[in-house]
Amino acid sequence: MKALTTVLTTFLDNRTSRRNLMALFRLLGVLIAIVTAYSITFHVLMEREGQHHSWMTGFYWTLTVMSTLGFGDITFESDLGRLFSILVLVTGVIFLLVLLPFTFIEFFYAPWMKAQQEANAPRSLPASMRNHVILTFHGPVTELLVKMLQKHHHPYAILVPTFPEAMELHEKNVPVVVGDLSDPDTYRKLRIGEAAMVVTTRSDVINTNVTFSIREISEKIPIVASARSKAARDALELAGVTHILHLEEMMGQALSRRVIGGDCCAHVIGEMGELVIAEASAANTGLEGKTVAESGIKPNTGVTLVGLWDHGKLLPVSPETVIQESTIFILGGTREQVDRYNEIHGHREDAENNRVVIIGGGRVGRATAEMLDQQGIDWMMIEKLPERVRFKNRTLVGDGSEFDLLVKAGLHEASSVIITTHDDDTNIFLTIFYRRLRKRLQIISRATREANVARLHRAGADVVLSYATMSANTILNHLRGSETLLLAEGVSIFTAKTPRALDGLTLIDSQVRSQTGCSIIAIEHGGERRINPDPGDTLHTGDKLVLIGSLEAEERFFEIHPPD
Repeated sequence: MKALTTVLTTFLDNRTSRRNLMALFRLLGVLIAIVTAYSITFHVLMEREGQHHSWMTGFYWTLTVMSTLGFGDITFESDLGRLFSILVLVTGVIFLLVLLPFTFIEFFYAPWMKAQQEANAPRSLPASMRNHVILTFHGPVTELLVKMLQKHHHPYAILVPTFPEAMELHEKNVPVVVGDLSDPDTYRKLRIGEAAMVVTTRSDVINTNVTFSIREISEKIPIVASARSKAARDALELAGVTHILHLEEMMGQALSRRVIGGDCCAHVIGEMGELVIAEASAANTGLEGKTVAESGIKPNTGVTLVGLWDHGKLLPVSPETVIQESTIFILGGTREQVDRYNEIHGHREDAENNRVVIIGGGRVGRATAEMLDQQGIDWMMIEKLPERVRFKNRTLVGDGSEFDLLVKAGLHEASSVIITTHDDDTNIFLTIFYRRLRKRLQIISRATREANVARLHRAGADVVLSYATMSANTILNHLRGSETLLLAEGVSIFTAKTPRALDGLTLIDSQVRSQTGCSIIAIEHGGERRINPDPGDTLHTGDKLVLIGSLEAEERFFEIHPPD
């Protein structure tokens, strides 16, 4: 009954629905008037033929003829009466079989079904909602973010401005609310005072309006917004945004760091207090071909080699692991230890002689080029659209699959190609094409959707960076605070109290890495954090552990050692 009342209220609140309903009532009134007139005419003609019938019989005859049932128990004998029967029959076909059903569906049934659907898309959140995340768009970034929020048990709701968007998300079982993105009252209904964060990733103009509208009623709620231009960033800062996603710069920096033969320095990709996580390429460091034990990385620099990137996956490290030219190190330590690593291995040998071909001259492609310039790496760009060319002397206009253009760009002698287009299907096609052209070419590609990362690896890409993963990780880091840090490609640094099952065990006897896939990279005892503890250090209940591993490894750790 409550649901019926909600649907009826939604239906009657719509002016068009009320107008259509009145039109339907008027049509029914016309139909009643015609039936009455035909019944009177029936009596007049029957009296002329000498037949006498009651008024109920007149209505009965009219309705049976108009509905084409035509029982035949009451008939006219004169031609005039039969002509009248034909008129009644034709009128019934037009009204009852054509006009009335069409009008009923168009003016009542369809609006009623729409109202029923709209009733499933609420305009407010329940009073019990607390610590929730409000999203204003459901795209590649927020699709992955939603999965992460669900995994970490964060409530959320997606605000959309139109009912078609709401219905599409409702069919996917996504919590959705309908409202005007620029109306402060919308955010009151979304319980902005009890929310944990707002994430807006629509256009620059809408993001600015959303931020301004929220700041009219709340000064404290964190707001994370995407921006595609410097002007938009300035406007968002003036509107009161908390954090701006510089997605193009982040992606460009990450893509450029993965070039083999370029910068060998360790680049910081995350920090948790004094603990620093960095990544570095093994190429041109002199460590290629050596095992981890032979490399002497930890004895010489103090940093711990906590993992290796391999086609988008974080692999554990053992003393027997052989370092390859394509190996990407994940290093953990202090700032001083990372600096020491760079003094020993971070030279730029032959970087100026390296050549990279960039496919795509959009925002990500331009950011990648600027980062390569900072590393002293030579590059040439191919861009399909002339109006997007920014570096005229170093850009060739044309299709990235044209062989002559690739030869002119120097692909035959380049060490790496970086594919930066925003279309994943194009990136997969180009990856397959380049891999067939050169087997030993390093192919680095951007992926817009997380689901296409594995496909790009299968196509032959050596390194794939997900736009969605990088953005979602950044947003979740701001939400979860300093106790957890998500790095690119789904690697998590998180904290946990020492489980009782590990109390008194040494680090090596705890078997945390072998059982869960996580590595303990720091132990906090008595307010002091010991980074890169020795394998013989003893674990004690009450100590805080800092661990690194994939999201799956983090889940396994808490499955084996659930929090008290």
